[in-house]
Amino acid sequence: MRLSSMADYAVVTMAAAARHCGGARVNAAQLAEETGLPAPTVQKLVSRLTAAGLLRSSRGIGGGLKLARPAAAINLADIVEAVEGPIALTACVDQGKHDCGLEQACSVKPHWPVVNAAMRGALAGVSLTQLAEIAA
Repeated sequence: MRLSSMADYAVVTMAAAARHCGGARVNAAQLAEETGLPAPTVQKLVSRLTAAGLLRSSRGIGGGLKLARPAAAINLADIVEAVEGPIALTACVDQGKHDCGLEQACSVKPHWPVVNAAMRGALAGVSLTQLAEIAA
């Protein structure tokens, strides 16, 4: 399994935002500069991360971005899901997905939710606080 570039960039962006936690608000341009990511990419990510409730955005004087909750309460699974959607290694477990020719006779399908939960649990075990320390 490999994260998409956007999920990877979201993690980098959130780690940079976490390093500002408790300080002044930061804007997308500053995050782009700090991370070396293109500004349009960071703006797109900020939009997704805000919609997912991981960042909070304010306009006006003193406005900008800040974490929507403490870095310790945000984990890698939250960030990946904000960009990629629910964590699943196979599409057959998604509601309404019936694009596999083996689905009717598949003896493995009932076990994928357990595997997906284990994967999500592993990612959820890594906090944004840890990611921000590693990236610092």
